[in-house]
Amino acid sequence: MPDGKRVPLSSDLIAAGAAATGGVGVPAFDLAPRHSAHAPVPHSIAPGLALTTMIAIVAFACREIPGVSILSPMILAIVIGMLFHNVIGTPRRARAGVTFSLRRILRLAIILLGLQLTAAQVVLVGGTGIATIVATLAATFLFTQWLGRALGVERKLTELIAAGTSICGASAVIATNTVTDAPDEDVAYAVACVTVFGSISMFVYPLLPALLHLDPHHFGLWAGASIHEIAQVVAATFQDGQQAGEFGTIAKLSRVMMLAPMVISLGLLAARRRRGHDHGRDPARRAAPMPWFVLGFVALVGLNSVITIPVEPKAVLVQLTTFLLSVSLAAMGLETDFRKLKAKGLKPLLLGAASWLFISGFSLILVEAVG
Repeated sequence: MPDGKRVPLSSDLIAAGAAATGGVGVPAFDLAPRHSAHAPVPHSIAPGLALTTMIAIVAFACREIPGVSILSPMILAIVIGMLFHNVIGTPRRARAGVTFSLRRILRLAIILLGLQLTAAQVVLVGGTGIATIVATLAATFLFTQWLGRALGVERKLTELIAAGTSICGASAVIATNTVTDAPDEDVAYAVACVTVFGSISMFVYPLLPALLHLDPHHFGLWAGASIHEIAQVVAATFQDGQQAGEFGTIAKLSRVMMLAPMVISLGLLAARRRRGHDHGRDPARRAAPMPWFVLGFVALVGLNSVITIPVEPKAVLVQLTTFLLSVSLAAMGLETDFRKLKAKGLKPLLLGAASWLFISGFSLILVEAVG
């Protein structure tokens, strides 16, 4: 793994839409109507996959520019993706490939990231670390719900922003919407919102460890407990070195695993709310998604804990993982449309910003308190 100067070609994911996660953490949502048996065949993934791959290649090339090498290729990839989408525009025929990059490639990258960690490192998060993550998640979700009501933001949109901020960004938004049933516009807004604020964290957090006197362990725990997407956590924490990156990744994946119980709980609440409007009929319940790819990550951590992978093949896998993560973040940038934030006015944007500041501040307080 690279040192603090160079982020490994590694890590979120995110995370499904990854996420929807079925998996943690990547924004991948489909606002297009479903195809009938007689509808045209969906576009090939080739154009979009070529676009995200090219952006990742350009991101790596940009690191050869003096002064730019301190930035991770993952950060550069998402910035280039955002600029491309908002200035030039993502071609419609590239959509399938962009979604593929957000879902499949991100999940694969997160699974491969397991080869860079061992069970002994996972234990280091400890009971205190897990308690910090759980407390941060619960407090952020409840705070966002309360503030959303106070600001007059529609309940479903508030719920999506709360889930995306407290758990795992776009993946949690998509997963939560399986039981929330919010309009497509709300889903798009929430995904754009959590992606933008998570991306801001990705840039700001690496500037703060020295200022806040955080060692790599506590910086990694703070980032993992508060930054939205897995890939964003990886990109931010590895800027502070390998140890911070490992702690941050483990903490974030521990947080992501809480998505399934959260969605199940929200589904039960949604079913109870609908019951009174269904005239006695049993409301249809959608299955809560489970981030199964996290199990692949855990399996490779276990494998890496019991066998020793030769140095050269492992170095290649590290580079491949970082490249795949850069492809995924390029796709995330291509899905970030600043106009979506503007369409619904300032109140939901203020809610997203306040929720982001709350999770950052609350988790930092807890990390400092537990020492």
